[in-house]
Amino acid sequence: MLNRSSTQIIGIASGKGGVGKTTVSVNLAVTLASLGRKVMIFDADLGLANAQLALGCRTPYNFSHVLSGEKTLSEIVVDGPMGVKLVPGASGMQHMASLSSAETAGIIQSFSEIEDDLDYFIVDLAAGLSDTVMTFMRACQHRFIVLKNEPSSIADAYGTIKVMIQEHQLDRISLIPNGVTSQNEGEQLYGSINSVIQNFLGGRVDYLHSIAEDEMVLRAIKASQPVISFAPSSIATRDFKSLAKMVMTLDSEIPMTGGLQFFIERLATQQQGAS
Repeated sequence: MLNRSSTQIIGIASGKGGVGKTTVSVNLAVTLASLGRKVMIFDADLGLANAQLALGCRTPYNFSHVLSGEKTLSEIVVDGPMGVKLVPGASGMQHMASLSSAETAGIIQSFSEIEDDLDYFIVDLAAGLSDTVMTFMRACQHRFIVLKNEPSSIADAYGTIKVMIQEHQLDRISLIPNGVTSQNEGEQLYGSINSVIQNFLGGRVDYLHSIAEDEMVLRAIKASQPVISFAPSSIATRDFKSLAKMVMTLDSEIPMTGGLQFFIERLATQQQGAS
C-alpha cells in the first residue's frame, strides 16, 4: 500500500510562460529518480500540457479521459526515463485550465486511487495565477517558482508570490533561477527578490539552486529527452543534480505528516468550500 505520509508534494509554477518551468520539473523528477527516489510527475498544466514531450513518452490517454470517466488514473499513467511515473495532462483543451468544482472533485477521487509508494509527487503547474493553479499550490507542501533574470519574468514571479503570501497565506516558497550565466547571478537575483518580499510583503522565500544557461538543454528538448540523459556531463546536468540534492534536504525540514493524503485532503477541503 502507498505510504502516503512520507510522500513529499512539490508544486512547481512560474509567473509567466517561457521560463523553462516544465524543463525544470521534468529534469528534477528524472534526477531524483536517478538518485534512487520513487517519483511521479503530474502534468497539471491542463491547457498546454507538454511534460510528455520533455520526457519522450507516448501517452495514448491523458487526464481528460480521467475527468470524463473513460479511464482511471492508474490506466493513464506511463513510465518515463529512470522509472519516473507520468500523469499526462490534457494538451490543447483550454477549458480544462479552469476546472469546475465537480471536475476538481473528480481529480480528488482519482488521486485517492494511487497505490505507488512514492518519495516525491511533483505537480507541474500552468503559468500564471488561475484559480486552478492556486488550488493545487495550496494543496502542496513545497512550492517552487521558476524564473529568469528578465524584467517581465521577475515582475510576474513577484506577482505570483505576492498572491500566494497575501491572499493565501502560503509559506515554504522557494526560487529556482533558470538560464543564468552563473550561480552567483542566480543568488543575486534571489537576494534582490527576497529583500523586496521581506520589505513589502512581510514574508520571505527560500533559495534552492540555479540552472545555468546551456545549449544542451535546448538540444535535449528538441530530442525529446531530459538533459541529464541526453548530455550527462553538461553544465545543466550538474546543476540539476545539485538542485535535486537540495530538494532531498527538504525532507528533514517539514513534519513527515500528510504526504499524498495531505494533498488529496487539501484539494477536497477547497472543493467543498467552493461548492
